[in-house]
Amino acid sequence: MNTKLKCLLLDDELPGLAYLKMLCEQIPGLDVVRAFNDPQFFIEEFSSIEFDFCILDIEMPAMNGLQVAALLKGKPVIFTTAYKEYAAEAFDIDAVDYVRKPVKKERLLQAVSKVRERLERGSSGQQFIQLNTDQGKALVYFDQVCYIKTSDIDSRDKSVLTFDNNQIVLKNISFERLQELLPTDRFVRINKKEMINLKVVQVFSLNEITTTIVSPSKESLKLILSDTYRKTLSKKCLFDLVTKFTCFITFFTFYFSNAF
Repeated sequence: MNTKLKCLLLDDELPGLAYLKMLCEQIPGLDVVRAFNDPQFFIEEFSSIEFDFCILDIEMPAMNGLQVAALLKGKPVIFTTAYKEYAAEAFDIDAVDYVRKPVKKERLLQAVSKVRERLERGSSGQQFIQLNTDQGKALVYFDQVCYIKTSDIDSRDKSVLTFDNNQIVLKNISFERLQELLPTDRFVRINKKEMINLKVVQVFSLNEITTTIVSPSKESLKLILSDTYRKTLSKKCLFDLVTKFTCFITFFTFYFSNAF
C-alpha cells in the first residue's frame, strides 16, 4: 500500500485535537481528511467520507470513543486517552493500538504503522508470514496453525502446534506482535500465555475452552480462558457462527431454487 492513508480524528477537547492533527501532519504518507470535536457530529458525517482509519479519544461526554468505534463496521481504530483503565475494553473491540496521552510523535508513528500493516494484509489476501524459528527463517501459513503458547524453555519464544501435529518454535516474538501479524478474524488470544485458531474451539464456558486438539492422554485439550479475553472470544465465535449459518442458508436457497 503505497498510497496515503486517509484518517479521521475525534477528540472533544479542541487543544488536544489541534495538537493531534499537527502530529499527524508530520507523519509521511498520512492525510487527515477531517477532524471532529463532537462525537455526534462525527457519527452523522463519517459514512459519507472516504477514509481508511480513525484516531478516537475515549473519554468524551454523551458518547465515548468505544461506543463510536462500535459503529465503524470494522474500520481500524487507534484510541488515545489519558486513562489506562480503558485498555482492556479497547482491545476487546480489536483496536489496532491504544496510545496514552500526552501523545508523542514516535508513539503515534508506531500506531499508524500498525494500521498500514493491517490494511496491507487485508488487501493482499496474504496467507502466510515469514518468521524466525529455531530452524531458521520459515513461512508460517495461517491455515496450518491451530495453537500457540509460550515456550516452556524460554518465555520470549512461542511454541506453535499445527493441524498436522507438527511443532515450530518462534524465536523472540511477543503475543502482541503475533496479534498484529495474524488475521484477527481467525486467531484470538485466550490468556497471557496462549493463543488459538478459532477453528479449534469446540465449546467454552466462563473460564475454560474445550478444543478439538487431542492431548497426549487422547482427550480433548482444555485451555484456560481468562476474564480479559473472554469477551473477544465470544464476539469472534458468534461472528464465525453467523457467517457459517449465512453461507448455509445461501447454499440451501440456491440448491432448492434450482432443483425444481
